[in-house]
Amino acid sequence: MSYRKVNYEDVDQVSSAMHFLSDPLETEQVGVTVARCDPGWKSQPHDHADNEHEEVYVLIEGQATVVVDDDPVEMETGDALWIPPESTRQIRNGDDESAFVLVSAPGIADEEGENGEWLLSGFAG
Repeated sequence: MSYRKVNYEDVDQVSSAMHFLSDPLETEQVGVTVARCDPGWKSQPHDHADNEHEEVYVLIEGQATVVVDDDPVEMETGDALWIPPESTRQIRNGDDESAFVLVSAPGIADEEGENGEWLLSGFAG
């Protein structure tokens, strides 16, 4: 089979909101998490400096605040937020449930260790 499929609701919830999908999907280079945040829920402040993973938070339902390096970023449905590895981040949910898709991946570098670029040719959309 050339693909793997999982429903996030079939994955054990961690930290009362997070469904980590990378292990059940057996991903090799990307992390994917669905976060269903109850009213008033807050994630632990953290960064990814140790593994050099950048992240994109996509709010797919509701409203929430993501605090990046002590800067509150108000988000509403449809917003996407890129966060570099060294920045501290924390989700702070408001009075209603919200839902995020969180995507993380290591930085891209060529063999000399210099930043590379994503190749966009061949992508539809």
